[in-house]
Amino acid sequence: MTSVIAFFVLICVLVFVHEYGHFWAARKCGVKVVRFSIGFGKVLFKKTDKQGTEFAFSLIPLGGYVQMYNGENEYHAPKEQMLESKSVLQRAFIIVAGPMANFLFAILAYWLVFSYGVPTLKPVIGEVLPNTIAAQAKLPEEFEFKRVAGQNVQDWEETTLALIGSVGKQAVEIEGSFIDEDRLQRYQLDLSNWNVDGTKENPLTTLGIRTKSSIVKPDLKQVAENSPAQKAGLVAGDKILMVNQQPFDWFKLIEQVQTGNPVSLTIEQNGTVKQVTLQPEKKDERYLIGIVPSHEPLADKYRTELKYDILNALWKSLEKVAGLVKTILQFIGNLLTGELSLKNMGGPISMAKGAGATVEIGWIYYVSFMALISVNLGVMNLFPILPLDGGQLILLAGEAVRGKPIPSTIQLRFQQLGVVFVLGLMAFAFINDLIHF
Repeated sequence: MTSVIAFFVLICVLVFVHEYGHFWAARKCGVKVVRFSIGFGKVLFKKTDKQGTEFAFSLIPLGGYVQMYNGENEYHAPKEQMLESKSVLQRAFIIVAGPMANFLFAILAYWLVFSYGVPTLKPVIGEVLPNTIAAQAKLPEEFEFKRVAGQNVQDWEETTLALIGSVGKQAVEIEGSFIDEDRLQRYQLDLSNWNVDGTKENPLTTLGIRTKSSIVKPDLKQVAENSPAQKAGLVAGDKILMVNQQPFDWFKLIEQVQTGNPVSLTIEQNGTVKQVTLQPEKKDERYLIGIVPSHEPLADKYRTELKYDILNALWKSLEKVAGLVKTILQFIGNLLTGELSLKNMGGPISMAKGAGATVEIGWIYYVSFMALISVNLGVMNLFPILPLDGGQLILLAGEAVRGKPIPSTIQLRFQQLGVVFVLGLMAFAFINDLIHF
């Protein structure tokens, strides 16, 4: 339920921001706005302002629209308030104002985030998995990333985005130092065989990198009621000695549980060693056995806070949005060239899960996630495809070159192809979500 509510708020806010950009620009250019709607379909609520604009909330809140006066007599507006009566530059301004509003919202959101401060973890390697790209590059444990592909990085989010932006390249240069040192070292990661197509794994894990995090201890802190662990007799305070006859490793235990196969545990309970077998139970999209381990807190030297004064926070937010735009364009380019599979695309379910996860961690992370999605919406809406804003700009460019509008038959065909493409892409992303879910 948390994910559903968080997703609903996210969509409503970002749709409002985008459509308000169009609305504001239309009013500035003297165009009559007939309706401003959040959502599509049946109108659930509406209110008309003094200028005759109907503000509505509709049944399907997965988008929105701003309906502008097109000369229909029922509205009784002067001809000069028609959208078509405005110059090409004015109409282009109205169209581009929507995506620009998304970018501006993201800048302001990140400005708030960086001014308030975001607790995060330094990008320090906790473990390098054997026979992986990171192992071949001889990346050491306790190594802190400082630059990836020429980009400065301060936490794992920035590091991961910079690495994903390098997909398709033969190699990427890493700069950094050991956590307790200042001496910079450089490494080359060979990405020629890096496969991230449709995998549910963290991209860092596919490279062979596990982040430095709190140490998971073998002592059980909690055992869930009616879980496989409780049914097998496990209780809080038990100590896990072996997992499938191998020494305790929390990550390997997770991997074994996620296969859905029975897991053999050797445990110490009240001084007695015994062996139990647990059958994982599937809940939502994950297998669980119902245990919570104890943790040894991560040392302060591995933690940091992204916090700046007002001016530096603004500059940092501009850098952040620019970096995200670059990464998104690189990602799209890799999809078009085939370097990345379309399986990596996410849809509304992925977005809802992300919204729910961040809102549970804290509002500052939710605002940051909202800014990230806003940048994505801004970039995607500038695609040169109808009915997206980018497609409208293409038509206006053609009109500017010809000195008159593009023939309606060509516009209609362009629109039909664009709608098929957009709906197909949305359906594919939704199917991807269902498969992963």
